[in-house]
Amino acid sequence: MISYLEFEKPVAALEARIAELRETAQSGDIDIASEIRRLENKSAELLASTYKALTPWQKTQVARHPARPHFKDYVERIFADFMPLGGDRLYGEDQAIVGGFARLAPEFGGRRVMLIGHEKGNDTQSRIRHNFGMGKPEGYRKAIRLMEMASRFGLPVVTLVDTSGAFPGVEAEERGQAEAIARSTEACLALGVPMVATIVGEGGSGGAVALASAERVLMLEHAVYSVISPEGCASILWRTAEKAADAAEAMKVTAQDLLSLGVIDRIVREPMGGAHRDAAATCSTLGNAISEELAALVGKSADELRGLRAERFLRIGA
Repeated sequence: MISYLEFEKPVAALEARIAELRETAQSGDIDIASEIRRLENKSAELLASTYKALTPWQKTQVARHPARPHFKDYVERIFADFMPLGGDRLYGEDQAIVGGFARLAPEFGGRRVMLIGHEKGNDTQSRIRHNFGMGKPEGYRKAIRLMEMASRFGLPVVTLVDTSGAFPGVEAEERGQAEAIARSTEACLALGVPMVATIVGEGGSGGAVALASAERVLMLEHAVYSVISPEGCASILWRTAEKAADAAEAMKVTAQDLLSLGVIDRIVREPMGGAHRDAAATCSTLGNAISEELAALVGKSADELRGLRAERFLRIGA
């Protein structure tokens, strides 16, 4: 069952009416097929017009939708032979950042990669276990270890970014959160193998940049990417989180804005109504995009790849 966002309520009303009519058609002799088709067309048109005119704040809500595909979903549909690797060899295991050896599914070329990403979880229990996708220092140090391993074995690195930000708790600060994020960002930039990063949901602050400092940065159509959450920005500038919509507009958090600014390199289209309405189609489109980007990078030398990263970050906003 679809969970509707506030701005989708008109669509929800139409789809509820369609469901009622279908039940009536199944239980009686009344022929209302034409009316159902009319309402289905109207619903599709309304959904299309709604998503064509989403505001930055509405896109933020879509990016946070609880039914949006997460790391586990992408692994199941885009990759094969995923072998998770745990621990940072310093402190412990962090479930918010997951990674390991993987292979793109045959339909996406079958290339071997090192896959790293944030996992938010999809129900209360898993969200708590994965700390809502907010990585701790040991998570970023694990990512560094996996990136170094990828370089050693000559494997391209693919990252799936989806976090509201790194974990801000006292224990994370005590264990060197800022240093871990900085070193993870440094590890991305120093990689001698191709790296493709995709913002699949929320790309929040340094917690996202630490896994997204690649030579190719992709972004799903309704994902968001920013230095701080709209609520956090509004609380600083206007002393109230109620101005979050205004903050989102000013911060240029959408894929369309970020492409024009050179922060990302490519927008990956989502199904009409967002990735949460059709996870399989989303994964198929993203799998093809990742495969295409890797194919264009494989064969370049380590110096060329590092040069591409330096060039893309130096020209941002130019």
